[in-house]
Amino acid sequence: MSNNWTRREFVKKTGTAAGALVLGGAFADFLAACASGTTGGGETNLEIFSWWTAGGEADGLAEMFKIYKNKYSSVKIINAAVAGGAGSNAKAVLATRMQGGKPPDSFQVHAGQELISTWVKADKMEPITSIWNSEGWDSVMPKDLKTIVSKGSDVWSVPVNVHRGNALWVNLAKAGSAITPGTGNNLDNFLSALGKAKAAGMAAPLALGSKGNWQVTMLFENNLVAVGGANFYRGLFTGASSWTDPNIKTALNYVKSMLNYVNSDNATIDWDQASGRVQAGTSVVTIMGDWAKGYFTANNWKPDTDFTGIASPGTEKTYMIVCDTFGLPKGAPDRANAINWIKVCGSQEGQAAFNPKKGSIPARTDVSPSIFDSIAQKFIAEFKTDSLTPSIAHGSAAPEAFASGLNDEMGQFVQKRDVNGSATNIAKLADQFLK
Repeated sequence: MSNNWTRREFVKKTGTAAGALVLGGAFADFLAACASGTTGGGETNLEIFSWWTAGGEADGLAEMFKIYKNKYSSVKIINAAVAGGAGSNAKAVLATRMQGGKPPDSFQVHAGQELISTWVKADKMEPITSIWNSEGWDSVMPKDLKTIVSKGSDVWSVPVNVHRGNALWVNLAKAGSAITPGTGNNLDNFLSALGKAKAAGMAAPLALGSKGNWQVTMLFENNLVAVGGANFYRGLFTGASSWTDPNIKTALNYVKSMLNYVNSDNATIDWDQASGRVQAGTSVVTIMGDWAKGYFTANNWKPDTDFTGIASPGTEKTYMIVCDTFGLPKGAPDRANAINWIKVCGSQEGQAAFNPKKGSIPARTDVSPSIFDSIAQKFIAEFKTDSLTPSIAHGSAAPEAFASGLNDEMGQFVQKRDVNGSATNIAKLADQFLK
């Protein structure tokens, strides 16, 4: 069997899982009561809910806000962003609002099961099929991305970008001879390079911000691809591969080895602060999605001069998909304004303004690569040829209940580093939520 999935195969596979969502109680009621809405006199507001608060991602969002304000100057934009990488905090706040009947006008959500198995399944969303058709997006959006945001005959959200989740970011001034991007890019060589950097006096050569635990899930999912290959990894969500396979423990062992080289405060910081350690030179590398590039460039670092980005160790020729989208909640207080926002998100102008700042590549195929930096241009080219793998940590591969349980388990793994225990617990999660 070929190691490459076509984009259509990718989205068919990632759209098969079902999910469950556990929603709050008294605390949920409290947060819902505090949620903002339109203040009386018609549709004059636009409340956009996201978790984009760090450098790069916040700048990209601001660029789309500028476009919207130029088109609809009388509308007041309410930026309801909640800090916390990968939406670790925002998703909980959103759940309480949606459950309490206080939705924002539109909200950021990862394509795939994060949307389909939760809010679409719960009948909390309006389809945007008519918007998609009226804007002519079939001619400029890849069919695979349309499929992943669709269920049945309807489209439920518009992709604004495509991120790469399996990326290694390197401080070129600190890399020296210990870590040379593009040479021997496998897990064993990577660990050897980290060991050399530590022996040379760098206490934490691998920067990690694991607040919320999803960042460790990213290390695990990338290592699963590295040790088992793309077909093995994708098969974990279709039943073709087993969660009791020895590759699971091998991937965990590599995570355990990586933890020997990370900063001791990792559990109290997030991905952007870890990226800051790389820029400051107290660490030499970090493994993170390409939103880290947006952070670096927002802080005046130059791609392929001050830093570079390559596939994370052992994952060359694969592309871990992370895709952000926006949809239309039922009961949106400012529905007409929300529809106009969705149109901006899917527009060529919006994606050309948003993605260079965010660090991602556009979902649209008609945005010129020339406006992007050298790393993004490389990633755009690799996306067209690499084998696609869906991210667990970012909502495409599995339902939220499995991803949440895995995040919790990986948080425990950082503390206990018990490979056998975590492997057993992960297999139990798969039995509960993936069958």
